[in-house]
Amino acid sequence: MTLLVDALARAKCSVSWTCPPVSLGRTWRTVGLLAMVVALPSAAQDAAQAPAVEARATVGDLAGRLSACEGGELGKAEVLLLEPEGRTQTPRLDAQRRFEVKGLAPGTYELHAYVPGCEPQAYRVQVAAGERTEVDAVLAESVSLETTIEVTGRQLSKGEERALSAEAVKVVELEEARQQTADLGEVLSRNTGVSVQRTGGLGSASRFSLSGFSGEQVRFFLDGVPLELAGFGLGLANVPVNLLKRVEVYRGVVPVRFGADALGGAVNLVSSDGDEPSGASVSLQAGSFGTYRGSLAGQYKLGTGGLFVKGHAFGDVARNDYMVDVEAADDRGRLVPARVPRFHDGFTAGGVGLEVGVLERPFAERLSLRVFGTRSRKELQHNVVMTVPYGEARSAESSYGALATWSQGGLLSGKLRLEGVGGYSRRDTDFRDMAGFVYDWYGNAGVERRQPGELGTTPADQVQWQHSALARLHAAYELTATQSLRLSLAPTFVTRQGEDQLKLGTGQRDPLSAQRDLLTLVGGLEHELALGDGRLKNVAFVKGYVMRSDSEEVLPGGVFRRADQASEHLGFGDSLRMFLPYGVLAKLSYEYATRLPGPDELFGDGVLVMANLGLRPEVSHNANLDFSVDDWRTGMGSFRGSVGGFARLADDFIVKLGDDSTVSFQNVYAARSLGVEAAAGWTVPGDWLWLDANVTWQDFRNTGGQGTYAAFKGDRIPNVPWLFANFSARLRRRALILPSDSASLGVTSRFMNGFFRGWESQGLREYKQDVDAQLTHSLSLTYVREGSPTLGGTLEVLNLTNAKTYDFFGVQRPGRSLSVKLTADF
Repeated sequence: MTLLVDALARAKCSVSWTCPPVSLGRTWRTVGLLAMVVALPSAAQDAAQAPAVEARATVGDLAGRLSACEGGELGKAEVLLLEPEGRTQTPRLDAQRRFEVKGLAPGTYELHAYVPGCEPQAYRVQVAAGERTEVDAVLAESVSLETTIEVTGRQLSKGEERALSAEAVKVVELEEARQQTADLGEVLSRNTGVSVQRTGGLGSASRFSLSGFSGEQVRFFLDGVPLELAGFGLGLANVPVNLLKRVEVYRGVVPVRFGADALGGAVNLVSSDGDEPSGASVSLQAGSFGTYRGSLAGQYKLGTGGLFVKGHAFGDVARNDYMVDVEAADDRGRLVPARVPRFHDGFTAGGVGLEVGVLERPFAERLSLRVFGTRSRKELQHNVVMTVPYGEARSAESSYGALATWSQGGLLSGKLRLEGVGGYSRRDTDFRDMAGFVYDWYGNAGVERRQPGELGTTPADQVQWQHSALARLHAAYELTATQSLRLSLAPTFVTRQGEDQLKLGTGQRDPLSAQRDLLTLVGGLEHELALGDGRLKNVAFVKGYVMRSDSEEVLPGGVFRRADQASEHLGFGDSLRMFLPYGVLAKLSYEYATRLPGPDELFGDGVLVMANLGLRPEVSHNANLDFSVDDWRTGMGSFRGSVGGFARLADDFIVKLGDDSTVSFQNVYAARSLGVEAAAGWTVPGDWLWLDANVTWQDFRNTGGQGTYAAFKGDRIPNVPWLFANFSARLRRRALILPSDSASLGVTSRFMNGFFRGWESQGLREYKQDVDAQLTHSLSLTYVREGSPTLGGTLEVLNLTNAKTYDFFGVQRPGRSLSVKLTADF
């Protein structure tokens, strides 16, 4: 299994199964299992040309026997079956070298046989409904050095290559999610180790947590570029799923090519692999609570080495007027339980992006310029803990910028590859809190305020401007056929200024005019080594971090004081990947990681997050151990699963803490997160039913024995769930109406345990504020018609049982909602 997987991982053939002729001037292992010889007996050719089986036919079986050449090592014989849809499985060989695969859908399959010392062979066979197809695989002696033959093979997708790498990464393919109505935050939260908490519906603030670490402790990228510098400053959960191809989740150990500091890991949103043909896609969605979403994406290539143009646009609108349970004043002014709709929680957002470039030119493999712009507006419904309603407060944000990329390979006799990225973005945040009345939970304006403003004791009408500049250089050099070096250097500069409209003409210095400059530099050197025909890969690396913060602290009375910071840190780590028997993939990784405070943590966000200029960088020892099986084929179907553990030992840990109206980031001095993750899945023969389940347990505690939070040593970190699980089932019927269509019915369930909103040792247990355990279910019905264009439609019900669900700080989430989504790919 591992030899064949390695062969596919290094294959250079096209998806069409054919490659240019190559010379087998060495043994099969010297070729590196790039491909397998096609031997098409006349009987198999006739079978391949047989009439297509009717779309509604039942499954068939495939069986055969493997015979080796003289001197062949039968003890190491392997067989690989490639399915028409591109999936692979490895039939088991018994003592007589016979194999059998049951429950195959009718179609044309590729069967590849390999025995060390013999020439590998490949057969194309036709599986018919209700029949048993026999194959007699006879391997001849190896060809001579001068023989030139045609080879075939299936090239792994970029996502599969990433999953099989030595990196501590899990890949989430979005092919099915693009048809569903769930947003990106909901899709990612269905995976092990991932929790996405939100303060409401679409457009609300969200917190992405990975193995307990959250916020800016996890870095986010779009095609390797920081998300906020790529035109998506609205947050991960609000990025349209249909603009993406897959998501790569790096768990605690981040490759140097990202040029980023991270404590808990990184999430890379991949919009394309760069090899997609010209085409376009569009999606439209409508749902409960006044929710409407739409996206459009397309690209056009002028020849194989010419100009290309890519673009996207999206728009979101949501009223978020779902029902919530609160305590509202009655006619006598007494607080009584009430169920009311949210009346001031609307959200609108839109954005466009355009990229123009050239491919395969003498001066660049790829050279492009991308420009983008986004705009959003969000109404604020209540305070942090949902006890005080707001009726007028709102915030708005816009960002725009440009990004240039360049890459060139084949330098220094093909051993050196260079990549460069440079970009600029501007983000404007507008916050207005000028309400002149006190609003109740029914949206009524009541008592006139002596002083305008709902969030605090003073009104606010302010705007902040943030300018960001990014540069990144990445170089990769191939030392030998099994060793390579990679170097990355990434400086980032951020400056922020603001203006309080209420301070104009007062003669006082505006607190928002205080200096806010932040320079960070992250560099890394990485060495990769492959051994044993690629069965084992190891990546060792070192990183360096530099931070310079030039800022002014605003003290009471309008006094400004310097609050500069400077720090340098060194990090290192190692990632090891091994292919074990029976197709088991093992990964072990470690990093001594450093994470520098971000602009919003240091300077605040201009709305609800207060500045903390004294924040220090946080460091952590991160370790992961995982074992996984991706596709274990048996007569009962295909099985997959994984089990692993993680450890995060952090110092100067930064968490978001707050009161009823505002929050700020604070160092907790030390924190420790230990956890176990497990996942299992089963696909029945014929691929008509998929069952998957996963569970994550984490013990995330404050271990600091000194400072502000020493009294809470040993407590769990507040507002973080410690147990959550997911289950999904999907039924699919092919050729429901047309030979090229399919329909599927899916069910997903999510459980999250209860947790405390504050420190668990503070106060009596019966009076503690907590979030109860939650169990939610969703149901979706999808229909897809393949062709040109490919059309799809989905009807989905989220929170099917209308369960009461809450997120951090006890904010109630939407109840049952119905959504419909239409997609088209041209």
